Amino acid sequence: MEAIVEGSKYECLLFDLDDTLYPFSSGINLACRKNIQDYMRHHLQIEESQIADMCLELYKEYGTTMAGLKALGYEFDNDEFHASVHGTLPYDNLRFDPVLRTLLLSIPQRKIIFTNSDKAHAEEVLRRVGLQDCFEGIICFETLNPPALTCDGLYKPLSYISDELSSDMDDSDESDGFRPKSPILCKPSIEAMEAAIRIANADPAKTIFFDDSVRNIASGKAAGFHTVIVGRPTLVPGADHALESIHNIKEALPEIWDGWSESDAVLASTAAETAVVA
Repeated sequence: MEAIVEGSKYECLLFDLDDTLYPFSSGINLACRKNIQDYMRHHLQIEESQIADMCLELYKEYGTTMAGLKALGYEFDNDEFHASVHGTLPYDNLRFDPVLRTLLLSIPQRKIIFTNSDKAHAEEVLRRVGLQDCFEGIICFETLNPPALTCDGLYKPLSYISDELSSDMDDSDESDGFRPKSPILCKPSIEAMEAAIRIANADPAKTIFFDDSVRNIASGKAAGFHTVIVGRPTLVPGADHALESIHNIKEALPEIWDGWSESDAVLASTAAETAVVA
């Protein structure tokens, strides 16, 4: 049973995961970066002196270093990459967050995770922080990049097929600053935002998007979302609201609860379940 109130301003909330639902100070981000660089060194045989700058440039250009590596033609198994990069992260640094859990469960609208990370990492983080039953679903790497059978019997990500279909429009010369497109679909691309809208079956005009990335916020705004930058006290381009901490949602956005009775919120929260959308 859905507790949707007619005329409610918002119907869905999309939450980024890493450095949004837990603090950057946990060390997960830095450990992940180190693991990515180790993978580039040991598995892809990239010259060590080039790795740090290459990692940063690919992240800036493609949204994730992984997407950039694929764009440059490096071949590796996606699951192996994620297992190597996330397998030794210091998850013990994450703490159960009863305040955030109570806050999220009081929000009556649909709540969905929207992350570039893989499903296993997302589930582990949510479990550690105690939020595993606070969301309707998870839009993650596997959701955005499902395998699709091509005519030659090989599997390619759906995003790769989409890129091929639109290649005529995207062709340009290397001299004009052209960068090879990645077969990986991820934030901050507008295509990833549009895919999330379809997957969540959400109306962007009635959806709030929370993220700690300035680029992701700008793309979210371009896709039509109401946007909230997390982890900053001031607005950035494309952001409608700024939260120094995710715990400040109620103070900054009291309208989320407008038009909802306390019984509506209880109904919605007890109906919440983590159905991985992947």
